[in-house]
Amino acid sequence: MEQRVDYYNVAPEALKIMMEMEKYTKTTGIDRNLRELIKIRASQINGCAYCLNMHSADARKMGETEKRIYCISAWRECTFYTDAEKVALELTEYVTLIPTKRVPDELYQRVREHFDEKQYVDLILIINQINSWNRISISMGSIATEK
Repeated sequence: MEQRVDYYNVAPEALKIMMEMEKYTKTTGIDRNLRELIKIRASQINGCAYCLNMHSADARKMGETEKRIYCISAWRECTFYTDAEKVALELTEYVTLIPTKRVPDELYQRVREHFDEKQYVDLILIINQINSWNRISISMGSIATEK
């Protein structure tokens, strides 16, 4: 990875905390493919090529289809995402764009139709985690490479 600052070595304690949160998100009851779809969608919104490249590759390794990866930005118009996935992607958009979108009660209620209270908290943490990574990656000048 090319970048402006080798932030892992400059601030190892901070990155250790980020990695601990990453470990936590992998222990949640949220489906691992859905976690990757959330990461891809937030990274699209934020314009983080490095994270888009990484999480698209990770999703493929987990068996996610090319069709679902390519169409994620237009998930509303697709029949091949479940209702639970669609509401999680909508939540991702609202949290990622929180200054202008917020998270309305109506959306919260629809999310809760598919996810319990703990899962809702875990979704929010997953969404916030990828938004943090996107902001770190973009700010540090990380770019997507062939490797």
